[in-house]
Amino acid sequence: MATYDLVIRGGTVFDGTGAAPSIADVGVRGDRIAAIGNGLPDGMRTIDATGRWVIPGMLDVHTHYDAEVLASPGLGESARHGVTTIILGNCSLSTVYSEADDCADMFARVEALPWSVVHSAVKERKTWHDPASYVAAIEALPLGTNVAAFIGHSDMRVATMGLGPSVDSTSRPSRDELDRMRRMLTDALDAGFVGLSTIRSSWSKLDGTRYPARQLPSAYATWGEYHVLNKILRQRGRVHQSTPNLTRRAEVAFYLSQSIGAGLRKPLKTTLISAADIKADRGVARAAIAAATTTNLLGGQFRWQHLPVPFEVYADGVDLVIFEEFGSGAAALNIRDALQRGRLLDDEEYRRRFREDLAKRFGPRVWNRDLADAEIVSCPDKSVIGKSFAQVGNERGITPADALLDLTVEHTEKLRWRTTIANDRDDVLDRLQRSRAVQVGFADSGAHLRNMAFYNFGVRMLERVHQRGFMPIEAAVHRLTGELADWYGLDAGHLGEGCRADLAVIDPSGFDGSGRKYAEAPYPGADGVKRMVNRNDRAVTATVVGGHIVYAEGQFARGFGQTLHAGTFLRARDSKNTAVATPVPSAR
Repeated sequence: MATYDLVIRGGTVFDGTGAAPSIADVGVRGDRIAAIGNGLPDGMRTIDATGRWVIPGMLDVHTHYDAEVLASPGLGESARHGVTTIILGNCSLSTVYSEADDCADMFARVEALPWSVVHSAVKERKTWHDPASYVAAIEALPLGTNVAAFIGHSDMRVATMGLGPSVDSTSRPSRDELDRMRRMLTDALDAGFVGLSTIRSSWSKLDGTRYPARQLPSAYATWGEYHVLNKILRQRGRVHQSTPNLTRRAEVAFYLSQSIGAGLRKPLKTTLISAADIKADRGVARAAIAAATTTNLLGGQFRWQHLPVPFEVYADGVDLVIFEEFGSGAAALNIRDALQRGRLLDDEEYRRRFREDLAKRFGPRVWNRDLADAEIVSCPDKSVIGKSFAQVGNERGITPADALLDLTVEHTEKLRWRTTIANDRDDVLDRLQRSRAVQVGFADSGAHLRNMAFYNFGVRMLERVHQRGFMPIEAAVHRLTGELADWYGLDAGHLGEGCRADLAVIDPSGFDGSGRKYAEAPYPGADGVKRMVNRNDRAVTATVVGGHIVYAEGQFARGFGQTLHAGTFLRARDSKNTAVATPVPSAR
């Protein structure tokens, strides 16, 4: 009889702490690592990892898989890239308390998900009524990865106040309603949720027919309401995740000050999106890191989330979240009917405002709005493919803005184009990924199906480190695994005897750049819906979750996402919440 259920033989083993790796065998028994050493006997299954890296499974801390996990619990796009634990419930959005109509209205526009997909996933599968029963429902699913969760502030507000009052700037929760939100948050933390997610972003709008274009409910809360909920998080050592209002950057000071303990109180673990080297303002990244570093020196526990790859986005016509950042762009997105939107875009008065908005040089922004820096990748008019809107405008004797609007009116969503809005400079990316003030995250996995795809962000970061050498490989592995697991209080991210058997086998010879290429695949559980994906399968030899090989050599395990129960719901633990930052080894 085999001693081990699984043996991964002869790989370069990284333990997730940042320590130097060693060549060893890894023996797995059940859902735990039973032994690490040399010459282990073969298991019931054996993976030859010679010349490959054996690392703890990676964590994806910023996802919007809340609907997808219900309809397609394998979460295959993450599992195939060595991710073994995901955190959902970000940006104030969760499906714990709210009903299907409210969930669909909250998720659809801001996360660019089909309203019907969110609605049907919640309506057809909701069996829970509180955090504890939600955890039980998730654990009962045939999960392909482990799941951890935030409780969403917008979710709590809607369930407490109703959708209408929760998005009314003149409405405030009563004392009883605020007390109910306190109990909701406490119940979620008791059930093992990692913390609370909120949002202040002016981009984040409701969909649906009831209150379209209003901001998400969390954005209407006062700072006093936030303070009441933060007090609970602080006491428990749990996390506050949020998206600030980018048009009011002074608001970030509130999050920074709330994070600080300075010996007078416990620090509040706070993580915001995002630390990015945006083209529109090259000083933002440096200022963000400086502010976070100062906060942590004063006793805070603050981290910016950082996407460790170029932030490339795609748009179908004007369907892209970055159009929310200026008035005329938001006005177009407010109209969901294609014919009505076309009439607006064809109106000369509207075009004048659109041209003016694109030409503005000052004020906070994420998109640099330079249409010379936008490439058309698909269009029924083949003559424009491969060109920028500036080139098309020059050829036609019109402005770049009019070229975009003309093509959108004529071809609607069949006009597809791309641009890179941030993280285009390798040297700045290197510095961000070494910074103690950031954590690797913000892939937005499961959202923005036609706009962006960063499911393989971890593999791409390892590829960058391997090729550029700006930090030791063991430091990069630590940033993607143990550092995140420890900060969020999760039983994950480490490879040692007794640890969970959540592993990834990485083949560095598969770092061929293919992960940057555009690809599409059907969206699971939704007929006719496609999404952007990343596919660099040569880099990931195998993914192991709970001792099960869920993905190997380009194939998912039998029963993956259907009958195979590999993952589980990971419960966060309370922490002492000290203000000591985890050291990151410097470059060799």
